[in-house]
Amino acid sequence: MKSKIITLLLLILFLVGFNLKAQSLAGFKFMLEGNEVQDITDDGESVWFATNGNGIFRYDLKSGSIENYSSANGKLQNDFVYCITANQEFVWAGSIDGLFILSKRTDRWSKRKFALGGQLSNWIRSITYDDFANAVWIGRFQYLTKYDIATRRFYDFDLTKNKNQKTNTIKTISVDGDSLVWFGTEGGLHKYDKSREVDDEESLIFYDNRLNYFNGEGEQVSISDILFDRNMIWIGLDEFITKERPTYNVGGLYRFDRRNEWLKFDTDSGLEGNGIYCIEKTGNWIWVSVYQFGKMSKEPFGRGLVLINRFTNEVKEINDDNIPDSILSMHFDGKNMWLGHKSGVVKINLVNELANWNYGK
Repeated sequence: MKSKIITLLLLILFLVGFNLKAQSLAGFKFMLEGNEVQDITDDGESVWFATNGNGIFRYDLKSGSIENYSSANGKLQNDFVYCITANQEFVWAGSIDGLFILSKRTDRWSKRKFALGGQLSNWIRSITYDDFANAVWIGRFQYLTKYDIATRRFYDFDLTKNKNQKTNTIKTISVDGDSLVWFGTEGGLHKYDKSREVDDEESLIFYDNRLNYFNGEGEQVSISDILFDRNMIWIGLDEFITKERPTYNVGGLYRFDRRNEWLKFDTDSGLEGNGIYCIEKTGNWIWVSVYQFGKMSKEPFGRGLVLINRFTNEVKEINDDNIPDSILSMHFDGKNMWLGHKSGVVKINLVNELANWNYGK
């Protein structure tokens, strides 16, 4: 009973806090100003940030120091980095010109480029460390690559379905326990059973808008992010519509029960936009960064952050000057929520300093 009361108090304090003025929010910290932060990860000791134009930043959780790896200081060959993942020994980062690997022991980066698919396929858009398989999954503009850490070997796979090249354009990758990996593409979602090889046709199940997947809406579905929540999967979609093609990618956030129920959240449900940049989870809440795609300008316009109650489906809009409109990446490290946006990072401390109450993953 005591733990339930503490959790309730913490939740009330947390939600009320978003309505306070900026100067009263001691739990907010603003970092890396002027940097467009594309992706965020942590290894337990440091938080790593991939930026579009200034390489990679490392934030030491213990000392609070920040280190930059970029061409400006000669520590990295490419400054345009889109995704990053890490374990205790290595950091892997995807750039517009191949894969970079940091050995923490030597503090040096090595570079790997891929021959299959040409130069465009060296644009790495998603990367995820799989501790169950001791491997790294690498999503490229064309083709999926698996890097076996023990053997240091790379394996390339073509995920094209129904002759649609967009189903082989990887945007996001999420490891689902010890048996599954999900690959989100510009043309749909692949579910991979790790008990088989990727190139085994029976190892993959594909979801697009046919057979009433994603409620059968839009011309096709482009996956922006994937989040696991017990028996549910939250799937964020890109919005890309024009005057000429108003139903091309209609966007939205879906909660999939892994069987046949696709519950959709969009502007009709209380979201401020139908495009989803990214999603994250803390306690009872799903954090959703949304945007609206301009039909005429053909540009996304950030619409801030909303919270969705995992149990009641209540949608709560967050109105606070500290929260940027265009949140491109989110990461919860067990204590802090990190919001990467077009001009820096916002760190939100979600632990009560007096009682050390963990808001929970």
